[in-house]
Amino acid sequence: MTDLMGHEENTTTVTEGTPRWVGIAVVALAAVSLVSLGVGWNATTQARNAEQSLTLQSKSFQQNEDALAQRLSQTEETDAQVQSDLNVVTSKLQLTQSQLDAARQQESKIKKDYTSQIDNVNTQLATKASSSDVQTLGGDVNGVKTDLENTKTQLASATDQFGQLIAKNHDEIDQLRRLGERDYYEFTLSSTSTKQSVGDMQIQLRGTNVKHNQFSLALYVDDMRLEKNNRAVDEPIYFYTRGTRTPLELVINTIGKNKISGYLSVPKANPATTSASAGAAN
Repeated sequence: MTDLMGHEENTTTVTEGTPRWVGIAVVALAAVSLVSLGVGWNATTQARNAEQSLTLQSKSFQQNEDALAQRLSQTEETDAQVQSDLNVVTSKLQLTQSQLDAARQQESKIKKDYTSQIDNVNTQLATKASSSDVQTLGGDVNGVKTDLENTKTQLASATDQFGQLIAKNHDEIDQLRRLGERDYYEFTLSSTSTKQSVGDMQIQLRGTNVKHNQFSLALYVDDMRLEKNNRAVDEPIYFYTRGTRTPLELVINTIGKNKISGYLSVPKANPATTSASAGAAN
């Protein structure tokens, strides 16, 4: 600026500087922001890690739960199998007991008949006057005793493990048939290539060993095939049909070259509806 006197006047503009506390505040805010970001990042990382850990633990728990459920299922199946086996054993024990009771009743009947005949003989002896009659009746008594003892011996030797009588020929089969407790089907097999119907089942001869008095055959019953190998003559073969508790009995009385004859014994409670197609043994 030039004054009236022609002199130039210098003007100096003074600008005040920014206060220092503002810079410090900015730096402090920046530091706080960085710290907050670090804390937030750390918290986010820990949360993510915690989530992953919980996910792994959840999967582990689920796997353990599945394994326990599988073991429980296996344990239940094992218990069911054990219970089934126990029921089978109990059923067989009951069957054996019932057959034993039947054998005891048979023995009791024999003793009763024996006592009755002895009493009749004694009554006759008491009414006889002559010594010759007494001697005759005495001989009758001895004969009755002998016959009864022979009958008891035969019955005892021909009784199987279930208390059932075993027949060794056609006449004995007829005697057992008259008892009325079981049905008897006699048959003869003379071929090893075909099945033969006997009662409600089929039998196929597999072979014979005449020298050792043995035979082998196959039984077809309830859609099952039962192999019976190297069995002896007059040896009873027992098997069960579906829904029965009393065994069927198969006995072979005679064998020849590729030929056997015997009978099938069926309980009255489970009668066979078809007669044997084989001819009866003579």
